[in-house]
Amino acid sequence: MGAESASSSLQYEEDDNSSKNNSSFVVLNVYDLTPMNNYIYWFGLGIFHSGIEVYGKEYGFGAHDFSASGVFEAEPKTCPGFIYRCSIILGQIHISPSEFRTFIESMASEYHGDTYHLISKNCNHFTNDVSYRLIGKQTPGWVNRLAKLGALCSCLLPECLQVTTVKQIPEDHECSEDELADSLSTATPYRSQETDDEQEKHLLSSSGAEDVTFIKESHVK
Repeated sequence: MGAESASSSLQYEEDDNSSKNNSSFVVLNVYDLTPMNNYIYWFGLGIFHSGIEVYGKEYGFGAHDFSASGVFEAEPKTCPGFIYRCSIILGQIHISPSEFRTFIESMASEYHGDTYHLISKNCNHFTNDVSYRLIGKQTPGWVNRLAKLGALCSCLLPECLQVTTVKQIPEDHECSEDELADSLSTATPYRSQETDDEQEKHLLSSSGAEDVTFIKESHVK
């Protein structure tokens, strides 16, 4: 279940350097969200974040409270807030970087930050969708197995994961003060004013946000 990824990741890094300009490996980078994964990983379970690496950049999907792209790019294997676990080569594409950019911007229009849902539309659903559209191959089932179990019974999910904790605002998204206030109050409806202030500060400053860049969406007919 991914045990081969350590050696294969070294191989793809070497091969990718010599690949042609219009060819790139499609790599799934998997991260731990909790140290508990060290114990339950071998039973086919775990709480994971994942990103898709193509042409030397990693693309993921995160939550914010606005109707704008939730797709972001970062340096591979360094997504802020998560602990890198392994890389899995999914396949290879033979399109130019500009064609891929058009593709990922189109994907961004389908994955707005305010549509993120832990069980039905999370970061692992995004990487699976990207992989399937690019190479016709799905990501390994164990990466998102907990969400699938949660869809059957939400009580199987740890209490700390019942709400989305990834909060960032796209730099190019302009919002009114009312929109911002509404989104903040919706995110924490039953918390004290002090907690709301802390939430607002976190949402606006977004720890690690300087390490990621949101993809501007495009609508391709």
